[in-house]
Amino acid sequence: MTRRAWWLVALNVFVPGSAQILAGSRKLGRFAVVVTTLFWALAILAFVSFFWFRELFLAAVTNAIVLAVIEVVLIAYVVLWIVLAVDSLRLAQVKRASVGARPFVVAFSLIALVAYSGVAVAAVNIVDSARSTITEVFTSADYAPPTDGRYNILLLGGDAGPDRVGLRPDSISIASVDAETGETTLIGIPRNLELIPFVEGSPLYQDFPSGYDCGDECLISYLYTYGEEHPELYPDAEANDSSAGVEAMRDAVEGVTGLDLQYYVLIDMQGFDDLIDALGGVVINVTERQPIGGDEDEFGQPINVDGWVEVGEQRLGGWEALWYARARHGSNDYDRMLRQREVQEAILRQFEPANILTKFRTVADAGKQVVTTDIPSVMLGLFTELASSAQDFPIATLELSPPTIDVGNPDYDHIRELVAESVVGTPDAESESE
Repeated sequence: MTRRAWWLVALNVFVPGSAQILAGSRKLGRFAVVVTTLFWALAILAFVSFFWFRELFLAAVTNAIVLAVIEVVLIAYVVLWIVLAVDSLRLAQVKRASVGARPFVVAFSLIALVAYSGVAVAAVNIVDSARSTITEVFTSADYAPPTDGRYNILLLGGDAGPDRVGLRPDSISIASVDAETGETTLIGIPRNLELIPFVEGSPLYQDFPSGYDCGDECLISYLYTYGEEHPELYPDAEANDSSAGVEAMRDAVEGVTGLDLQYYVLIDMQGFDDLIDALGGVVINVTERQPIGGDEDEFGQPINVDGWVEVGEQRLGGWEALWYARARHGSNDYDRMLRQREVQEAILRQFEPANILTKFRTVADAGKQVVTTDIPSVMLGLFTELASSAQDFPIATLELSPPTIDVGNPDYDHIRELVAESVVGTPDAESESE
């Protein structure tokens, strides 16, 4: 009876349902074995797809409906396994086993039950978090093809600080991604750029046919506020998971660069540190000491600071990384643009599957609080694959700032030429590659 107890309990652990086939309800046992076989077949199929059909795998696991089905299946299997574990103890007739073996048989069964259930519950939590994040953050719009072989995404860092009325983009950039290779170019746009042109057909062209040309009060970053104050210019914005402020910025950046911006991502800088902390910090090679907090004296130098981001390779937590990106004292806006781009690149480098999976819940929860976007969920599989492929290339950057650009009197034809060269290469480079 002791050997019987060990065999039945062990069989239930390694082949759920086999104990019932041997000593209990064969109908229940056969059902459990079939379900277990299908479960492992699906797991093997997922494993194979991850390595050989990556885009299909990512499209599946970033689909809210598929994730909901996976969640239900996992919960049902946990319930089934608990029923089988309890029933196997009954079938084992532990009371008839030797006195010394009884506690070990029961302990083995309970440890296996807790281990299996714990892993399954953790998986359910990850799937549930992924599903809720996809549903809350991303839209239900349809798939969109690339423009000229690229996806161009407007990145806005919104800062609704205590010294500001409402939110205003403190960081404006574009991530231009090659739709085949994932090779990425980050284009930085200074927030104090003036004389913004608009293409005919833009609602802002009606108000500013000669460009946004009212002097120092008409900087590109102010267009977000202008759009929010005039929602009638973009009546369909909310229905398209956007806002009038975002659409005004999109029109402005398209006018500046000549690029078609399919999507936007707005990051609330007030919660930015939570996302970085969820990732475990970011590694930055700091070339110049930066102040944390404080003020500046009459010469523009930092005073009364709370601390410093020191020179050298540093792993910065969310609070330090946020101050590194936004520090004003002792530097100018263009230095800040470079630091913001460094932080963006560091985050992109750390968005790897292995890193995200181990911290998925905290990253997903932080993302829901920080990110607003009109990227549809059906594009997530493709974009995740492109992000993974992008790791094989250095991230190219183009900063549209002095001395390259005169922000007060910019030459927009020259700017568009620089942008075109940065995303598709110069004609000489193309001919050499051919």
